[in-house]
Amino acid sequence: MLGGILGLDVVCFPQMMISRPLVGATVAGAFVGDATTGLMVGVTLELIALATLPFGASRYPEWGSAAVVGGAIAAALRVSPAGTITIGVLATLATAWVGGWTLVKLRQWNAWLARRKRGALEAGARGTVVGLQLIGLTSDLLRAMALTAVAYALLFPVARPTVALWSFSQTLSRAVTVGAACAVAAAAAWTIFHSARGARWYFAGGLVIGLLLLALR
Repeated sequence: MLGGILGLDVVCFPQMMISRPLVGATVAGAFVGDATTGLMVGVTLELIALATLPFGASRYPEWGSAAVVGGAIAAALRVSPAGTITIGVLATLATAWVGGWTLVKLRQWNAWLARRKRGALEAGARGTVVGLQLIGLTSDLLRAMALTAVAYALLFPVARPTVALWSFSQTLSRAVTVGAACAVAAAAAWTIFHSARGARWYFAGGLVIGLLLLALR
């Protein structure tokens, strides 16, 4: 149900940003019993999600339901902490990619329904408009719920033995995962803001401050 609600927030309703990976992974981790692990997965995913600009008719990853899957898997595997964050992030990325495909199919489904009611829509029939909206909302909710359930059912049995066989240390695993996510975030930020005046200096200043804070810990 959580995956369905957050997946619905991505496009349809209510668009309150509760579908952000930070929220989805943290809440899912809390439901499983480890909100901290879910939070760490969510923060890492937010860096990657910066590269996504969800507007227009473009295809983009569906982070809402996917973050629930990744956060829940990582939290459930917290007894073996070395690879849990990495596995959670990978599970989210796989689910988000499939989720983007399901959003495209949902649009096609909605368009097919609208074409069937074209005459009533052109006539301005209120009942037809409301009915199509309710069908669209319900379809998106069911899509997100099914995606979450199927992804978790398929990925968790794979994640458990993978973590058991994980040979890298916890520090190295998290450093590589977060480092890769930071690289994606930096590239995304530069693509969006590079034309702004003084962007290079703002970026360099933020990087220096971040490194200093990290060194002073």
